[in-house]
Amino acid sequence: MDFTQAKQRIEWLKAVLWENSRKYYVENAPTMSDYEYDQLMHELEDLEAQYPEYRTADSPTQRVGSDLETPDVQNIEAGAGKEFAKYPHKYPMLSLGNTYSIAEVEEFAERATKTLETPFTWCCELKFDGTAICLTYRDGKLFRALTRGDGVVGDDVTANARKIANIPEKLQGEGWPAEFEIRGEVLMPYESFDRLNREREANEDQPFANPRNAASGSLKLQDPAEVANRGLMCTLYHIPVGQVDYPTHDEALKAAASWGLPVSDERRICRSIDEIEAFIAHWDTARKQLPYATDGIVIKINELDAQRTLGYTAKSPRWAVAYKFKAEQALTPILSIDYQVGRTGAVTPVANMEPVFLSGTMVKRATLVNEDQMTMLDIHEGDWVYVEKGGEIIPKITGVEESKRQPGAKRPAFPKVCPDCGTPLVKPEGEAKWFCPNTDGCPTQIKGKLVHFLGRKAMNVLAGDATVDQLYGLDLVKTPADFYDLRESQLVMLEGWKERAAQRFLDSLRESRNVPFERVLFAIGIRYVGETTARDIARHFGDIDTLAQASKEELAAVPEVGEVIAESVYKYFRDERHLKEIERLKAAGLQMAVVRKAENASEALAGKTIVISGNFSISRDEMKALIEANGGKNSGSVSGKTAFLLAGSKPGPEKIKKAESLGVPILDEEAFRKLLPDSSVASLPQNDNENGPQNDNETELTLF
Repeated sequence: MDFTQAKQRIEWLKAVLWENSRKYYVENAPTMSDYEYDQLMHELEDLEAQYPEYRTADSPTQRVGSDLETPDVQNIEAGAGKEFAKYPHKYPMLSLGNTYSIAEVEEFAERATKTLETPFTWCCELKFDGTAICLTYRDGKLFRALTRGDGVVGDDVTANARKIANIPEKLQGEGWPAEFEIRGEVLMPYESFDRLNREREANEDQPFANPRNAASGSLKLQDPAEVANRGLMCTLYHIPVGQVDYPTHDEALKAAASWGLPVSDERRICRSIDEIEAFIAHWDTARKQLPYATDGIVIKINELDAQRTLGYTAKSPRWAVAYKFKAEQALTPILSIDYQVGRTGAVTPVANMEPVFLSGTMVKRATLVNEDQMTMLDIHEGDWVYVEKGGEIIPKITGVEESKRQPGAKRPAFPKVCPDCGTPLVKPEGEAKWFCPNTDGCPTQIKGKLVHFLGRKAMNVLAGDATVDQLYGLDLVKTPADFYDLRESQLVMLEGWKERAAQRFLDSLRESRNVPFERVLFAIGIRYVGETTARDIARHFGDIDTLAQASKEELAAVPEVGEVIAESVYKYFRDERHLKEIERLKAAGLQMAVVRKAENASEALAGKTIVISGNFSISRDEMKALIEANGGKNSGSVSGKTAFLLAGSKPGPEKIKKAESLGVPILDEEAFRKLLPDSSVASLPQNDNENGPQNDNETELTLF
């Protein structure tokens, strides 16, 4: 490689790395795997070492990636991508040097040993796969929470951090400094991640690729109440030198834990490279049993004086390194490709593969996202493809093994017409997906909208896919309003229906008339209007008539509603078919206006952090709302700060086990009711399961 080629390669690497850094930190939608990114970064480091005249101050080797947002950035989620106040870090937040090689860990340890003249130990910790956060406590109270930002300045996310259950507002114990910073990661446990993606997929929103992206996107939401619903947790692992007076990093963390801060106890003091390698080997397997994502091990020199001696490079400490685990990968052939139509008409290609075992589950299907992704991967019929899971919880095709491609293999032809109704597909400007525009005539879209309307987050009616298939196939239901015209005499004549099943179904329809307007608006299925957006729009306009008459400008003026959503809502209410449907739903008695309620029913649960698990006499969302209405705070995970675990029927065994190990009280619903004032208790249904089962499988077993 000559000087010209080196310069061109360096410039290309810098551009690619900065672009992916922006997508990783700001958009939470990286275009390459961590491993690919790290390999390109190491190549750039090597080239800059060989050609130092081409190393510049703005190189990604010299600066950490930035999560600071600019006004024109639109995040993967509605409600993110806005401007936050920015504040400087007292100490720069740098990134860690990393490696995938045990040999390089040995070299790192050897360099430190040669430099330091006094004996030292290593503190080995899990490398958490979340988004960085820096908390400042002043006089024992949470004062400010900042993202990493560009390492020098961070976004102020204090209001959101206060909604993360295990971040304490006040410290306990004694010995904490009058003011200090402590750093760590905000994580989304697998349980919360799976729930969030199920909701996003049901709304045909793009699912998050992994918990790290989901945690980062959630931390940057503008609505702290929505952040509280995301089930985030925090783990802290570093107090900058000079903040506290302890001889070792491990002792500083033990002190922080005694103050009630969420410090991970999964760390070990090691005295040799053999012990470090044993710790790495243990967690490379054991991490798969953790309830949250980790992607490596961080090896730090434990003695703080030694850390001061070694110091820092421009972007990394010299006293620490991260060993990163490689994502699990498998090679398997594509058997066929399906093209699925969703309720909004989006057509998604899905690869059916020879089943392969990855990260504890059998994987046989993986989305190909859209036509552009298929082109980028250069997918051909019968190709052998690399599938990853690892930190990527959703199976992802990352590449093609071209050496296994059959001679004459053709690229699959993306359909030009809807696979269901035959309508020519369209690709709106700015969209990556093709859509079937026959929104009110395509059977798959219609059935998808009906299932969405009945869903737990929408009208919470006791029915699922099989019920909708049957009723639609018999021409009994074509629109949501048709459900409210059904009679018991019709249902009991159908195959699989008995009188009790019909009555329960009709009872749940009757109960749905009490569902608040915010959820009704979400249920009718306007494109781009998810649960949070529906709530914001409903509260802004107050009732369906005012909303229906709103101009595009008035719609776009609603916080978190941009031009795309405003255009979609405006068009929906300009369609005569939709207006007639709204009138029928009104006549059926659905709530079409916001009911204003007092914010808090009582302060009976003030200061208490509560974890719920299992099924109750009301839905889990209603139970969470009840807790908040009485001053309590919901959390998705049990910790030492949990006031009690509220356990319904079939609670999660891991949460029960965790509560018992920490001595956290476990209350059933009856005991919980006794904590509330009579007015709150009276609002709770008394029958066994008024709102029905919590999943479609259970629903269908009940009905048939």
